[in-house]
Amino acid sequence: MDYRMRIRNIREDRDFTQAQIGALLNKSQQGYNHIEAGRAELKIEDLIKLCRFYNLSADYVIGLTNTPKPFK
Repeated sequence: MDYRMRIRNIREDRDFTQAQIGALLNKSQQGYNHIEAGRAELKIEDLIKLCRFYNLSADYVIGLTNTPKPFK
């Protein structure tokens, strides 16, 4: 699975808006939307923030595994 779809699915499953996650990453809603839509790349620092926030491993968040594991 593409990481963009994965981060969108995680966000939607947990009932967060793009604006809320954008704020977490110090981005606007539009800036975060660009990541999910593929117009911008997810920075490693932002990946780490998402993993901590969602308590999920980076392997799961970026789609290398389909088994959700907690962030270590």
